[in-house]
Amino acid sequence: MTLDLAVSLIRGRNPEAAVPILSDIVASATPDLEPRYWLASALLGSGRLAEHRLALTDARNLHALRILEHNGVDIPKLKQDRVYAFETGNLFYSANVMSAATLAYSFAIDLDDPKVRPLIQYGLSLQHQGRVPEALDVFRLCGDLFDDPNISQFLLFPTFHAPGRGELVKRQTSDWARRTAGILKARPFSLGNSRETDRKIRIGYVAPAISGIQLAQFFLPVLESHDQDKFEIFVYVQGINSDSNTINHVNMIDCSQFDSFEMAERINKDKIDIIIELWGHTAGSRIEALLFKPAPIQCQWINFVFTTGIREVDFVLHPDGLVSGEEQDLYVEKIWEIGPITAPFRPLPARPEVATTPALQKGYVTYGCFNNPIKLSDETIAAWSAILFERPADRLVLKYKYFEDPALRRATQARFAAFGVDPGQLEFRAHSTGPQYLQEFQDIDLALDPSPCPGGTTSLDAISNGVPVLTLRGADFYARIGIYAVLPCGLPELVADSWPDYVVRALELTSDYQALDALRQRVRPGFEASPYRDEAGFTRRLEAEYRRMFEQWANAASG
Repeated sequence: MTLDLAVSLIRGRNPEAAVPILSDIVASATPDLEPRYWLASALLGSGRLAEHRLALTDARNLHALRILEHNGVDIPKLKQDRVYAFETGNLFYSANVMSAATLAYSFAIDLDDPKVRPLIQYGLSLQHQGRVPEALDVFRLCGDLFDDPNISQFLLFPTFHAPGRGELVKRQTSDWARRTAGILKARPFSLGNSRETDRKIRIGYVAPAISGIQLAQFFLPVLESHDQDKFEIFVYVQGINSDSNTINHVNMIDCSQFDSFEMAERINKDKIDIIIELWGHTAGSRIEALLFKPAPIQCQWINFVFTTGIREVDFVLHPDGLVSGEEQDLYVEKIWEIGPITAPFRPLPARPEVATTPALQKGYVTYGCFNNPIKLSDETIAAWSAILFERPADRLVLKYKYFEDPALRRATQARFAAFGVDPGQLEFRAHSTGPQYLQEFQDIDLALDPSPCPGGTTSLDAISNGVPVLTLRGADFYARIGIYAVLPCGLPELVADSWPDYVVRALELTSDYQALDALRQRVRPGFEASPYRDEAGFTRRLEAEYRRMFEQWANAASG
């Protein structure tokens, strides 16, 4: 009854009154989960953020311990045998149960004799739960303990989700580039490229693969559309499979056995005029080859919108207006604008026909977000909670592979509950592919874009399947990428200028089910008529920009 009273106070938006009640319950001898999660909710709702994080960690750890015990893990052995703890962590990590992995990895770490792999895995398991400050602490510790610039790359992803990220990313990438160049003893190659401006230009792309990854939906349309009379195309990948040989006019080069210098040497030997790196500081990247400056013009495109930190990279390719004038200082490269979108987007095959908005049949609205849990910032949770609190019958579907984890699901409910949301309003779904993945968009009335880290591929997947996506015009360039998903599709009403505006728009857009359905019926046609679907037109514009870059270089070199 006392727990019920505390819960009713939180749901009634009086969380401060619930804190002492829940604190007394948690302090009792019984190690129960629910009072701990509700205490975390009450503390967050009261604005006591530091205490909230401690309480939520306590709840997660107890929950993780229960998960480990339920799955037959030998807990005494886990605490004494670091090898067993690491192997246990790996098992739960591979099963996407990150809370249990985190607890297991914590017993695998020996700070008196630190090993890099347990620490990195520990940090990654925290990151995948959206525990950004903790992940950053672990990766910073790794950087202090191990003199390896590649470890600093692990800092980048959680930094994208941290305050002040622009300056931090520039500092981290620049430090990585400086240290890596020193280790590689990188020196620019001599460049014997012809300066004839009317000749065929040799374009090289660097990526882990051209199929089987999200990059394919953006990159394959360009690769297939290139004008082979004016451009000779090379793609440097990490292994060649049957899918890689389907484009006859593309030269595929397997670099999986090359070190960084050998890869750069091959690019230079192929006399590439413009090399474009597509993966950035992401696992599987070979971006360090650009430190040798193997081509006259070097660019970053598609997957990594921040600065690379590599001064030998000349340009980052962005849509028009993404980066403001003052934000240019966050880059060591120059921004080269290429039009209204970053790249074309090819929808996944076998899309179902657009159905009527589900609310017409269900009688309530289903919001949806299919993004990584790390993107569920405190600001995002607060705004989405305001929407759900106003509409207690409405639901929010959160879908990602890490929601396999019961502790992550319950911790996410606790964060929403801090603002009066009934945990039952949240529905969690795990990973799916192919037709099942596409079919799940049929259940969503309105997709909600998080901020300050909006969706990318997931937003375009939603729009191409007829689901409107509400996005926020954020404070920095990365927080604004969502508007480049909806505005080119003719959907300006889906851009909010502030969080209060976001909440108002969400409620207004979903207040009239017939109007919501009319909006839904505009979404896919707007996408199909947008620049995203003009693969050849985009490629011609991109090629014109490549030609401008090349002529600029040739004229400067000849002058």
